Amino acid sequence: MSAAITPLEKKHTNLFLVLSGIFISNALLAELIGVKIFSGEALFGLPGAQLNILGSKLDFNLTAGVIIWPVVFVTTDIINEYFGKQGVKKVSILTVILILYAFLVITIVTGLPPAQFWLDINSTDPKGNPFNIDYAFSSIYRQGLGIIIGSVAAFLVSQLLDASVFHWLRKYTGHKKIWLRATGSTLVSQLIDSLVVLFIAFFVFGNWTLEQVLSVAAINYIYKFCVAILLTPVLYVAHFLIDGYLGKRQADDLIEEAAVESET
Repeated sequence: MSAAITPLEKKHTNLFLVLSGIFISNALLAELIGVKIFSGEALFGLPGAQLNILGSKLDFNLTAGVIIWPVVFVTTDIINEYFGKQGVKKVSILTVILILYAFLVITIVTGLPPAQFWLDINSTDPKGNPFNIDYAFSSIYRQGLGIIIGSVAAFLVSQLLDASVFHWLRKYTGHKKIWLRATGSTLVSQLIDSLVVLFIAFFVFGNWTLEQVLSVAAINYIYKFCVAILLTPVLYVAHFLIDGYLGKRQADDLIEEAAVESET
């Protein structure tokens, strides 16, 4: 007979499940809503920034996915802290599989022939203009092969890099300076993420120049850099809540165990 699960082991499992659920749902949602590009300046009623980056004048036009992507940053660091690199690796690989599954289902569904009555009752928008709902549905949900490959590759590489940098910094910080290892790992990993996704999606599979890729990547990274700094207090709140759930000593033991396993 297998040994009974202790209350503490059950809490560890529940914590990992909750963190994984938050991580996966936000990563998947970010991929799905990422087709919308919004103006950061217009959000605050400001004119375009027209920043001169590598010879290109760019505004803060960002994918809608960045709205919730910071939740993934924070959750990655928390999983890293309590479950180590293996914990991040497991949930990252599972997330990639689920993202690919979602895109496969979307590809199949958008290829289904639309019912004529559905087209008829949705043939005009509220202002009476002609409207093709099947075209709109496909345009919103279906993404190009380059974008899918680029986003998945960038996600997996950046997550694994984040985990490695996090524990490299932990060698020098120990239990202290959570903000340094969390923010430092995020800034390094998101630099790679910003470059890889655009390079694969729009340079390898598209027709962007390398200068355009680097310019837009810079805009995305500036946003991620600022958000990573602003979200630092959330990490301390998360640690406080988890310490309360597990117990301070048990939480510290879990962190130490994760650190040791990540160094092997």
